[in-house]
Amino acid sequence: MIMTGLAALALLVSACDDPLDVFQAYSFDLVTMPVQESLGEGETAEIRCTLVREGEYKNAEFFIRMFQPDGEGELKMEDGTVFLPNDLYPLKKTEFRLYYTSHCSDQQTIDVYIQDNFGQVVQKTFSFQNKNIDE
Repeated sequence: MIMTGLAALALLVSACDDPLDVFQAYSFDLVTMPVQESLGEGETAEIRCTLVREGEYKNAEFFIRMFQPDGEGELKMEDGTVFLPNDLYPLKKTEFRLYYTSHCSDQQTIDVYIQDNFGQVVQKTFSFQNKNIDE
């Protein structure tokens, strides 16, 4: 009887020997409210952003960077941080606002990249046509 109990216990312990899978790198996306499409020199556009995550992992960290392939302007965070092209900045909130100020009268494009500490990257592109002040 004791041997049968030990054999059953051994089977039970070996059946639960699978390692626990801990998922850390959840997919995510950057969702924005509609953004104006025309912008005059010196004008500022507000970009309302929400980082939507598929799952939660408490050690996940997110970073933001920008690149401007067309035009000239300045992108800054709601706390006043001015972004330099291709520099990584920590993203401390999942809901935030960006402000882009035009410094030229040409078409402008900015690429915003959100990256996590697992190497996943999401890119969003914002384009602004020249807004003729005389209109």
